[in-house]
Amino acid sequence: MSGNNLIFLVMDSCRFDSYQRAKTPNMDRLGLGERRYSFASWTSPSHYTYLMGMIPHRSPQGVFASEVYKQDFVKWVDRLGIDGLSFKNFVPNLSLPKVLQDHGYRTCARVSLPVLNPTCHLNRHFDDYKLMANHNDFAGMVRDIEFDEDEPQFYFCNLGETHYPYMLDGDSLPHISGVHGVFKRMDDELGQAQQDQFFDERQMQDLHQQQIKTVEYVDGVLDALISQSPVGTHFIVTADHGECFGENGYFGHGPIVHEKVLEVPFIEGRKK
Repeated sequence: MSGNNLIFLVMDSCRFDSYQRAKTPNMDRLGLGERRYSFASWTSPSHYTYLMGMIPHRSPQGVFASEVYKQDFVKWVDRLGIDGLSFKNFVPNLSLPKVLQDHGYRTCARVSLPVLNPTCHLNRHFDDYKLMANHNDFAGMVRDIEFDEDEPQFYFCNLGETHYPYMLDGDSLPHISGVHGVFKRMDDELGQAQQDQFFDERQMQDLHQQQIKTVEYVDGVLDALISQSPVGTHFIVTADHGECFGENGYFGHGPIVHEKVLEVPFIEGRKK
């Protein structure tokens, strides 16, 4: 085998303190979670950044950005067990799946958000790329994941459970255009005067609590994935961005400039 199996899990919209307040015994098995910051405030550009080989940053002070990027790429040597990896391996494609393909990996993606569907530009250098039919189907992704003794595997998974409506029945919540992704049914009422109803403070608190519960659900499913993965498999568990639950009058993410939208959890570790 030319490298370690790699599992890269992105809990869509999961802000750091939702992870922090959740009970996560299986994530804890992988490593100590920490607060980091996303490079973007919504799904598509954040996933693009991760697929370049970047990871959430610590917002370091007193250093050049180029030094931060260089150190990020060097860390792939330890994660994958492949000597000599550096930024030079990633150019000119700037693609993690391309680098992995070049080193004999089978590259697979399972995504939940329609904005990441297989026809988008993110589906490059993947041998197998699939939009799940169910928005909340991390368990189905886990059933799809297979390992091969002779070929290292890369699985990149976008999890919808932690994204609005946080596994709740959408019919019981106020209407929001693009409930399962920013573009879904967004133009149904184009030109009409109707405006989406905003949440009150109690609803915001309840939704935040529900996101915490979805993190615990994801953690429970993760147990099966860790169990079926070979020893030495490297796991990354993070989020593409955070979420606002009423802070300064904001809800959600996207065209929002707020710290909570950029704060994400970051956990990584290798199965022993």
